[in-house]
Amino acid sequence: VQLVESGGGSVEAGGSLRLSCVVSEYSYSIYCMGWFREAPGREREGVAAIDNNGRTQYGDSVQGRFTISQNNAKNSLYLEMNSLKPEDTATYYCAIVSRTIVNGVPRCSPPGKGSFLDARGQGTLVTVSS
Repeated sequence: VQLVESGGGSVEAGGSLRLSCVVSEYSYSIYCMGWFREAPGREREGVAAIDNNGRTQYGDSVQGRFTISQNNAKNSLYLEMNSLKPEDTATYYCAIVSRTIVNGVPRCSPPGKGSFLDARGQGTLVTVSS
């Protein structure tokens, strides 16, 4: 499976961007997909995740500003980013998150540094200027 992101760019603080990720050969066995970001000198940070029932979770730093969604066919993943801040500057990646079971319950969390990934895209750069 391949993931291809698009939609990154440069924007002023307070602006918005919408990232897209196309998933080739989508499988309905995929339980959890998400976005994470990486910036020089910073650890991988989980941004958002969505499970195959449409439940979403967000990282604390983007809660209330970012929205993750999928199309009906579930072969495209989106990240709507509003009220962007300079600290949001990073390369953003979409990913298929490895299935995680906690106390017998599947968990779908934003893929931070401790998460295992089944696949990831090549990333798209977002730059937010002050």
